[in-house]
Amino acid sequence: MTAWLIALPALSAVIGGVRLLARRSGRAPLRWLLGANAVLLGAALALLVTALDSPARAAAPAAAASGSNSGSALIGASIAVAGASIGAAIAVAYTGAAAIAALSERPELFGRALVIVGLAEGIAVYGLVVAILLIGKS
Repeated sequence: MTAWLIALPALSAVIGGVRLLARRSGRAPLRWLLGANAVLLGAALALLVTALDSPARAAAPAAAASGSNSGSALIGASIAVAGASIGAAIAVAYTGAAAIAALSERPELFGRALVIVGLAEGIAVYGLVVAILLIGKS
């Protein structure tokens, strides 16, 4: 895992160089960039599968004895928080832009616009609640 974190800045530099070449010379570097992204995605998925599979085999006797699998619950909680936060960010971006546009024409709509943006923020709160429930079960 440490090697992967050390390699990330190098990969970022390579991808930045390919993007710079793509702007100057046409389509061929863009294909290289897409290929590099596909390889990087495949390597990340292989690393994720390996990381999720290894503790399961090593902790199988311990999990059978204790009856809990807290690693999966923690991964699920992190996915819940990340997904809900990204969804809330997208929702707030759209509703906030629409609210600002509406307020520029009719300032008396401030209360309604605030409620709509607040409802969009509620998505992140739901993700946090799900994460707390998952962590509580682990």
